Amino acid sequence: MAIKNEDRLANVDIIEENFESLHYICNAQIATAVFLAYHLEKPILIEGPPGVGKTELAKTTAEMLELPCIRLQCYEGLDESKAIYEWKYGKQLLYTQVLKETLGEILEGAKGLSDSVSKLHDFGDIFFSEQFLEPRPLLKALKEKESCVLLIDEVDKSDHEFESLLLEMLSDYQLSIPEIGTVKAYPDKKPLVFLTSNNTREISDALKRRCLHLYIPFPDANLESKIVHARVPDIPDRLRNQLVSFIQELRTMDLKKVPAISETIDWAKTLILLHSESLDANLVRQTLNVILKFQEDVETVEAELQSVTNKALKES
Repeated sequence: MAIKNEDRLANVDIIEENFESLHYICNAQIATAVFLAYHLEKPILIEGPPGVGKTELAKTTAEMLELPCIRLQCYEGLDESKAIYEWKYGKQLLYTQVLKETLGEILEGAKGLSDSVSKLHDFGDIFFSEQFLEPRPLLKALKEKESCVLLIDEVDKSDHEFESLLLEMLSDYQLSIPEIGTVKAYPDKKPLVFLTSNNTREISDALKRRCLHLYIPFPDANLESKIVHARVPDIPDRLRNQLVSFIQELRTMDLKKVPAISETIDWAKTLILLHSESLDANLVRQTLNVILKFQEDVETVEAELQSVTNKALKES
């Protein structure tokens, strides 16, 4: 018997278990936000540093619910033609040519200018109908008959003007297209909306009011260890504890970009490829480029490499 989404999202504990089965390890706060978003039919604005699993949360929720994940990657200058819709200009041009070639047939029987204009107007309306409409992610999400997960990724990289375009969608699950009218989500099939932000700028109050808020920080050592175990199950327990301790220590340092969970997972995979069983200063030095993305950060860590490595070994 097929499992209904209501059962997959019946309570917070079940959501945590379902996420864990898909190798996404989360806490009760995250599971509660997903539970409320689904049952209250409200979007979630997920804030936090890069690489803590914000985007992955939306993708895993879509996988759990067996729904398509429609993703809109935000950037500066994003507008409605890339986010909502645009017209199929090539198809409109082709239709114009056909209309031109059959103009005599269309106007046949017309009496006077007014009657001719009226006949042409009937055909002109077709230019701006749904058959000439090219839906972009936001409109696609509304038109999904069986619902979907809509991921509006890194909304803080877009302009304030783009946020205004989102407000109608986030509050009423509908979009207004001047030439056609209002397009609404199917009843009881509203998309489950996730917005992510890396906090590069302040999000407007108007947008925040329409969303549930979730902040995902860097995980503590215990949670990060569970995440690494879920994503890289082949890593020995001792080595996993050492690399997690090392990463946790790096996050206390004054770095331009501290390692995220994604870097921790990549490092774990790297150490397995190198057949490592334990950390040592030389091994860490050789693989620092996996977890640090700026040369100045590499130089900062190298200056204290031995002491940080020894501390990780001791705590493991």
